[in-house]
Amino acid sequence: MTTVSQAVEQKNTGPMAVVTQSAGWLGGLLPSHVDSGSFVSLAKAHLRKDPKLMQAATADPSGYMMALTECARLGLVPGDTFHIVPFKKKGGGYDFTGIVDYTGEIELIYRAGAVSSVKAEIVYAGDEFSFSPDMDRPAHHPDWFGERGDMVGVYAYAVMKDGSTSRVVVMSRAEVMRVKAVSKTAGFSDSPWKLWEDRMWLKTAIHQLTKWVPTSAEYRREQLRAAVEADNLRGEVPAPGVVQPPADEVVDGEVVDADAEAADQAAAENPLHYNADEITEGGGERG
Repeated sequence: MTTVSQAVEQKNTGPMAVVTQSAGWLGGLLPSHVDSGSFVSLAKAHLRKDPKLMQAATADPSGYMMALTECARLGLVPGDTFHIVPFKKKGGGYDFTGIVDYTGEIELIYRAGAVSSVKAEIVYAGDEFSFSPDMDRPAHHPDWFGERGDMVGVYAYAVMKDGSTSRVVVMSRAEVMRVKAVSKTAGFSDSPWKLWEDRMWLKTAIHQLTKWVPTSAEYRREQLRAAVEADNLRGEVPAPGVVQPPADEVVDGEVVDADAEAADQAAAENPLHYNADEITEGGGERG
């Protein structure tokens, strides 16, 4: 009888149940363009496909939910653009680390609305490559169908909406290896550094690029706020198509950031999509 009771209790309090019960909370965190029902389904699918994650999440549902909450806040896809990796603590229990995939980093850059394209490439030993501080962009001429040799470097940059080029990130093999050396997952047999090393090189460069370009909807919101404030100072009526942010409201005792909601609505009506052809990875697949 006790065993049956424990099984029922686990079913009601396990990670799958907690995700279902938290659908409303997660939906409140998600950007407006992400459907909460789809997010919950994808989170459950991620758990089912990863036995290690399921085991850890069953042992510590609240720790797992903290990581999933961050995934929802960013509006990324669990198991695709955002990976939740459990680490065993020395004294027992688990730590859950959320890892943004390189495609997730790119998505956050595009979502901010400041760039028109992102370029990320691995440089191989047989490639022709040159770059100096006085150059706008690297000159890279790979032999796509020849023997390119070992990976020796990686670079990334963004083309801004005004046509200018962001800061160019160029990293050598030694610099990438220093990043790998401090990665929590590098020593795992199923580590992405072992399974998809080229993708990790790209992510390393793109992650550095995020320090130099806007990567969140906060950028768009501030742009919108600044435009409206400038119109107000001039006493002008906003031009057609410009969303006038409403005043903040108080709902159930909490202040609702109406500016953020207005910006999210504008983003939903005019979604930004990046062209996969603009993000090359030496013939690799998106993942």
